[in-house]
Amino acid sequence: MTRMRIALVAAAAAAALALAGCTSGGGEAEETAEPAPTFEAGTTMARLQEAGKITIGTKFDQPLFGLVGPSGDPEGFDVEIGKIIASELGIDEENITWTETVSANREPFIEGGQVDLVVATYTINDKRKEVISFAGPYYLAGQSILVLADNDDITSEEDLVGQPVCSVTGSTPAANLKELGAEVLETDTYSNCLEPLRQGAVVAVSTDNVILAGLAAQNEGEFKVVGEPFTEEPYGIGVKLDDTDFRMFINDVLEEAYEDGRYEEAWNATAGTVLPFVDPPAVDRY
Repeated sequence: MTRMRIALVAAAAAAALALAGCTSGGGEAEETAEPAPTFEAGTTMARLQEAGKITIGTKFDQPLFGLVGPSGDPEGFDVEIGKIIASELGIDEENITWTETVSANREPFIEGGQVDLVVATYTINDKRKEVISFAGPYYLAGQSILVLADNDDITSEEDLVGQPVCSVTGSTPAANLKELGAEVLETDTYSNCLEPLRQGAVVAVSTDNVILAGLAAQNEGEFKVVGEPFTEEPYGIGVKLDDTDFRMFINDVLEEAYEDGRYEEAWNATAGTVLPFVDPPAVDRY
């Protein structure tokens, strides 16, 4: 049983005893609100629960995962994962502050405390783990290629060697392209890669397949995703370095969401409108 479940069970038992003492013999017990979780003093979870609010970093320009909608708030799978985590801290959705985190500022925002955690198509890698910690992974993506709909010349990563390709500064895909031998045009967001692709300044945009699928779906008929994914990109949730209690708490939340159906429900309502559901990977208990 996880630490979070132990705390919840203990709180529930205490509430049940209190209720039993207040009811008359043979009478029906009144319904009570579900008890709030309790956390060890001094932990990030206790601090956030006491504050009753949380700041979550996510992307604002990535369809299916994190895209600002008509409400002014981001929508997508990463956003739903953030909401699930907040709910397990006893924090309502309206008390979440969403902060835009592009690829280049995710680690600085975590280190500097501008956000409490980051859920933003955030690939776990050893270099990033030197400065922050990751919960998860909660999804396994793979780098792929987006081209104009009428481009039949590019079919795999081998066709990108020596070619101008757009990706995002500070991202794993940009580093992979440089290692591959492509000429990388770097920008701050993937949506800013689309106009260079339209104008012929680059032959392709390359990043994770799920991000490209969202861009193609948002601009129906203009672009297509080609080839098979040529890397594995495990998405994690970024927290401060060595905040082991918070990382393990988030892992507990993820595993429970896998089991009780909330994860699949979040997927089907967002990215699942375009992409098939796949079972989530096992979380890393390092």
